[in-house]
Amino acid sequence: VIGNQLIANGHPSFTMLNNAFAATVVALLTPSTLAFAPTRQLASTKLNAQNSIISSRSSPLTPTPVSARSAILSKRTALFAQAAADSVPAPKSNDSCDVLVLGSGPAARSIATLLASPSSNGSFDILLADTNYDRRWAPNYGVWQDEWQSILQLYSSFKQPLGASCVDRLWEVTDCFFGGSFDIPVESRMRLDRPYCRVDRDALRRQLSPKDEIEVKNDGDGNANYRVIRSNHISKATAVNIYSPAGSMVHDESGSTVLLQSKDGDVTQVRAKLIVDCTGHESRIVLKDDRVKSIPPGFQIAYGVLAKVDESNIPDSDYAGPYYKEAMTLFDYRTDHFPEGSNELSKAEKAPTFMYAMPLDGNRIFFEETSLVARPAVSFQECKERYLTRMEHLGITITEIEEEEFCYIPMGGPLPAADQRVVGFGGAAAMVHPSTGYHLCRAMMASGSVAEAIRKELANDNFNPDRAAASAYNAIWSPTNIAQRNFAVFGGEFLMKQNAEGLRGFFDGFFKLPLELWGGFLAGWPGLPNNENHETWWARLKFGLSFVSKLRPQVALDM
Repeated sequence: VIGNQLIANGHPSFTMLNNAFAATVVALLTPSTLAFAPTRQLASTKLNAQNSIISSRSSPLTPTPVSARSAILSKRTALFAQAAADSVPAPKSNDSCDVLVLGSGPAARSIATLLASPSSNGSFDILLADTNYDRRWAPNYGVWQDEWQSILQLYSSFKQPLGASCVDRLWEVTDCFFGGSFDIPVESRMRLDRPYCRVDRDALRRQLSPKDEIEVKNDGDGNANYRVIRSNHISKATAVNIYSPAGSMVHDESGSTVLLQSKDGDVTQVRAKLIVDCTGHESRIVLKDDRVKSIPPGFQIAYGVLAKVDESNIPDSDYAGPYYKEAMTLFDYRTDHFPEGSNELSKAEKAPTFMYAMPLDGNRIFFEETSLVARPAVSFQECKERYLTRMEHLGITITEIEEEEFCYIPMGGPLPAADQRVVGFGGAAAMVHPSTGYHLCRAMMASGSVAEAIRKELANDNFNPDRAAASAYNAIWSPTNIAQRNFAVFGGEFLMKQNAEGLRGFFDGFFKLPLELWGGFLAGWPGLPNNENHETWWARLKFGLSFVSKLRPQVALDM
């Protein structure tokens, strides 16, 4: 903790200590290709339930002690060493940059775009690396209109305006269905007077890309100024700032040297002042903080389809079943589509899912059956079967499926360790809202403060990469942000213990709060609308007391 404070303040004593430690490690590494690091158990967010949801992934690598040289550094600090089991491929080319951004999803392109934007401190060379840079983004993104407006203002302030083409559908109202419990009629509709948008993922992707890397279709496409290399890192963290294979990623007092490999096997050695990892929840090089006790993550799982529906025999073309086409349906938590007393109903009541429906143009609708958050997770197959049962019950006939979506989002879990040199961002920094799964606007808004923190450090004549990384982490997870996140984690834990009846009662009360209270909770990030109503302890206390007063007694007592 003291070390992090010294880093953030640029304390010369820590800089000297850090340089001395780095020199010692380099001296030890030179003759033996062994990597040393303080003992630290690697935190893992994996659950056994994941194996039934998605294909298995490699398990975290635990360092193995092999060397007596650890006594050189400290008797009290147990050191680990890992032999380089895999040989490091020889680089065929070299590159250098100010910041290397790993990944090419919304978080990566957002932070790269703002880092490379025009600045009063001069321009910075940003290199974005991903072998799958040309791959289309898969998820369908829905955002509140007022939150999206705040994103537009932020990006305009960085002279990186986002065009109107980034939104392809706007609904002036949002509908919810919580009937079937607490004497609420099954057909009852709760209408929220808050507009909702569907983000055109392809348009947003183009707007957050350099012009020579895309096909320009609309104004604003290709305005980003970062460079692209279609390669991935080959490293895996075995301890803080230590990676395998040895030499694949090395930090020193002025920056980092990284090996990147293309799909063809060509290796490029990149020299960067700082690395920002946006490769997602299962990052191989961003370690979780195991020194703070944390609750394991929950998982949002959803099965969705972009489909065309049969409208030949419907009584009202303004509706698809109960879903009004001029409204976005955020929640349909009803379970009346299951036979009374059936095993399917029993499972749905214990592990609830809801329908999320986005009517698009004509008879095209995006349907998604979603488990909001659960531990263990609901399977994709279960969500798909419930979607089919619901569609049949509602009399909605699908004539064509344009695409399927399989949504997997870890929510909550441990935060990244703030004393590591690689800066995690987006999913790699656990930035997903722990209660709702919202991420896009949070990551895009956070890109502003993180870019400002990094660019300020880059402009410093006495650039210190440790201080730069610490400043970036503080911009993401300041004590204020962590306290607000902890409150949202509590919310996620409460939601996970509720059955279908409890969730219907919970959200029925939640949306009866003033919009500025419930909207701020759903935002959960500085800079987004209404978040000021949740940033302090007193504000959260006010929210909690107001919320409990709106809940049904049974749900309020449980909370």
